[in-house]
Amino acid sequence: MLKETAALVRKKGRPVNVDVTVIAQAPKLGPYKNRMRAKIAHALRIAVERVSVKAKTNEGMGWIGKGEGLAAVAVVTIQTKER
Repeated sequence: MLKETAALVRKKGRPVNVDVTVIAQAPKLGPYKNRMRAKIAHALRIAVERVSVKAKTNEGMGWIGKGEGLAAVAVVTIQTKER
């Protein structure tokens, strides 16, 4: 899914920055954040310093809070192509 999304982004322009928030009760993402940043940076062909990955819980509420799943939100800043 990451490769396909990266291809769609590149059709619109050049990715500049990426901000990802993962919402989950578990597992703790701390040990995985740097690897996630590296994979996202590689897929988008940008420096790892331009990728932010954060984690938050859902405070025990809803299906995410019960540990039945997780969600992710990503925002990509794109420099559009000249026409």
